[in-house]
Amino acid sequence: MTSIPQEAVGSRFDPHQMLHARERTWAALRGIRERMRPGITEEEAKAEAAEVFRALGMERLWHPVIIRIGANTTKTYRERSEPVRLGENDIYFIDLGLVFEGHEGDVGDTFVIGHAPEKQACADAARELFRATAEAWRSRGLTGEALYAFAEQQAEAMGWRLNHEIKGHRVSDFPHSVHKAGDLGEYGDRPSSGLWILEIQIAHPTEPYGAFYEDLLTRD
Repeated sequence: MTSIPQEAVGSRFDPHQMLHARERTWAALRGIRERMRPGITEEEAKAEAAEVFRALGMERLWHPVIIRIGANTTKTYRERSEPVRLGENDIYFIDLGLVFEGHEGDVGDTFVIGHAPEKQACADAARELFRATAEAWRSRGLTGEALYAFAEQQAEAMGWRLNHEIKGHRVSDFPHSVHKAGDLGEYGDRPSSGLWILEIQIAHPTEPYGAFYEDLLTRD
């Protein structure tokens, strides 16, 4: 690990446990996806998520479960959802922050049910934009600030609007918040592997839907 204050970790920190928490959190996300069906509300999905977490041995949440459906996919985590049920041909995303073995996982992804090709294109674009931005970090040594400038340029070139309020953040052994690291998009150094979450949220330029993808930045 580095000696930069924004990348400080606790005495229990173990990079292997970070990867374990990441893998378990992705498993939880897949478990919730299997339960998503037409007619379900965001609150119902969150209630069912608790069963998934128990089966996986989650210790605790480090941020609230976020499930957004339809037009709510354009909202940030600070904004309240409008009441909505998942439609037959609809889009939704899942954002999880879970703790396993004292380490924080944080993942998010967007899915489409039924036949909604334009919404599927949005979900695919969020994943592709994440992949391209993460690869730019690996290959070009970009700072956190430069990463989000790159993501904005790429999103525009792809025909989507990047949500500027979503800028990524630190994770660590729980709780990472004691280190006061700030947002990845405001970090002036090159972020180290295994410590930062790259968050990508995009929206259609005119239609009321968007997509979200996030994962741990790693060298691999």
